[in-house]
Amino acid sequence: MKEALFYKKENGNMRCLLCPHVCLIEPEKRGKCKTRINLDGKLNTLVYGESDLEKLYYHVDPIEKKPLYHFYPGSLSLSFGVPGCNLFCENCQNYDLSQSTPNDIKDRYLKPKKIVELAKSYGCKSISYTYTEPTIFYEYVIDISKIAKEKGIKNVWVTNGFINPKPLNEALPYIDAMNIDLKFFSEDLYQKVCGGKLRPVLETIRAASKVTHIEITNLLIPTLNDSDEDVEKLVDFVAELNRDIPLHFSAYRPMYKMNIKSTSSETLYRAKEIAERKLNYVYLGNIPAHNDTLCPTCKNIIIKRNHNVEIKLINEKCSICNTKIPIIVN
Repeated sequence: MKEALFYKKENGNMRCLLCPHVCLIEPEKRGKCKTRINLDGKLNTLVYGESDLEKLYYHVDPIEKKPLYHFYPGSLSLSFGVPGCNLFCENCQNYDLSQSTPNDIKDRYLKPKKIVELAKSYGCKSISYTYTEPTIFYEYVIDISKIAKEKGIKNVWVTNGFINPKPLNEALPYIDAMNIDLKFFSEDLYQKVCGGKLRPVLETIRAASKVTHIEITNLLIPTLNDSDEDVEKLVDFVAELNRDIPLHFSAYRPMYKMNIKSTSSETLYRAKEIAERKLNYVYLGNIPAHNDTLCPTCKNIIIKRNHNVEIKLINEKCSICNTKIPIIVN
């Protein structure tokens, strides 16, 4: 067990300052994420590593599965997560992990350098902190990230963006890329469906977009956030930040506690049509789709995505019209 970062004592209770829930945690109790416990006069994290590789939830993925399309396309990423989350989405696809409770206080754990060694052994360009929310295993993520940086391995956060500004700002120097899940453009739906808030997520996106590579994912759920108006609000927000930020629309499937019908292909293609009026790079997920990257100026295919990824850039520029393309390839 390891002492957590970002908390303060309040009359024997512990106020966690890591995420916007700012939980007040009584002795021997846990916060909403289930990963932080008030024990022995300290706030401790229960998810600093796992005791062995068999217990670590990890996989080697193409970076495109994060999804990241403009960050070392065609490379591999060691992806892993731990139990717990600070949101409680009714449609969570990883609910068996994210909504589970860490229940073991470890006498030993996989040291951060072992995760970096694992990534190198698989030939991974990056480590992705994913499957659950990297914020909830923040201390472990940061310690791994520092070593990864020294060894030339990139760090990727696949995140819900529900984190307080101070821990985010302290983490950003170690984050090379983020895919941020912007679930709804509605405070009401964030509260009802996810048990969270929209504003902190928007603040995370604004802050991160200034200093690191970001891409945004929006899961389109019929009757909740798939209307033209819903899509336009989200697209306007992204476009105001930067027209070059890649936006991924994904199809919802019934999962966990949500039984709304699946998203149609027509809905996703309509969202893409709306988004491309203001954004240069829009992609579709969870349906068969052509997700080649096109030059926004001449529409030449600059990254071909089929069974393999073929990059058709010359010095990070379109080979036809010489337009500079915001894609990290080297």
